[in-house]
Amino acid sequence: MIRLVISNQRGGVAKTTTAVCLARCFAHRGLKTLLIDTDSQGSVATILGLRPEFALHDFLIRQVLLKECVVSAHPNIDVLCSDRKTQVAEDIISGQMLRELHFEQVIAQTGADRPYQAVIIDVAPSLTLFQTCAMLYAKNVLIPVAMETLSVQGASASISSANELNRLFGRQPGIVSVGILPVMVNNRLQMTQTVMNALEEMSAELHVPLLPLIRTDTAVVKAARSRMFLADYDPKSKALEDYEAAAEKLLSVMSPQAGNDQTKAQTAV
Repeated sequence: MIRLVISNQRGGVAKTTTAVCLARCFAHRGLKTLLIDTDSQGSVATILGLRPEFALHDFLIRQVLLKECVVSAHPNIDVLCSDRKTQVAEDIISGQMLRELHFEQVIAQTGADRPYQAVIIDVAPSLTLFQTCAMLYAKNVLIPVAMETLSVQGASASISSANELNRLFGRQPGIVSVGILPVMVNNRLQMTQTVMNALEEMSAELHVPLLPLIRTDTAVVKAARSRMFLADYDPKSKALEDYEAAAEKLLSVMSPQAGNDQTKAQTAV
């Protein structure tokens, strides 16, 4: 099973767009995919126009079955949505024993994710308990980075957080930062080259692959306004073409042997 957290400790870097697009790319490849939103803003439901009866709070706290909580957004994509009660759930779980392992206990150990071949988790733009839970459950972290310096700093913080969790918990296999994903890239802007140079240095220093970039594309915003997946709104979108290339690279990076080698490299940093 592929498990992937989309993280950057900086807002406005297309985390939710990336999570939604990659879920669609995986589904296109025949992978039954579960998309989980852990941000109380509930952006995934907004982008896809979903109105679930139950949400993340109901699954985690009320113990409603996962199959009752998810809503189908595509024949191969189920979504566990978030809402304002997500923060309440996080506050409750923060007082429990082994709180950092809560997702692993309620999702993996119970077999709730067994019907799926891929799980993608969208997290809030800060190091919250649920981001920690997501990282320890998924063990693979993808960091989208927009073309501005604060986004680069947020990416560095996410990679550092993953490495720190590995040191604290000492579990094998450890959390792997599987890629840095440049997003909203406009090569006509001077800042783009500055940020890309910084990302190349970060990739080399921290042993995190730099994935194919995602170009700016007005179709992304239009698809969200239409409450549609980008692939369904504009199958010829240049951003979709880029996300497909990134998905292909991710699937190769997240092979077992690649993951083991990368964990060793990042732990040594």
